[in-house]
Amino acid sequence: MKYAFILCASLAAVGLTACQREVVVTPSPAVVTVPGPAGPAGATGETGSTGNTGNTGSTGATGYTGSAGATGATGSTGTTGAMGNTGNTGNTGATGQRGSTGDTIVVVPAPASRN
Repeated sequence: MKYAFILCASLAAVGLTACQREVVVTPSPAVVTVPGPAGPAGATGETGSTGNTGNTGSTGATGYTGSAGATGATGSTGTTGAMGNTGNTGNTGATGQRGSTGDTIVVVPAPASRN
């Protein structure tokens, strides 16, 4: 209750100042002077100097690697090589020992059986 009076007084002060309108003053329009007719055209100016040459462009990117080429044809057969030298004749072998004289064997056929 002790704050009710202060609250009402504050609301009244705010409410009354919010309704007050400010006075708007409209300024008078400025006087615009209209120019007279245009005069004759002036002489043509001189041609300007040539401009500077532009910078050289950057080097382009490296291109892609090409595809592998086709396999070449088979080469022809080479010529026959030269004949080699004939080898040396070998040494004669050692002479063998004389064979021994063998015994003579006589085979006697078996008598035929009589049935």
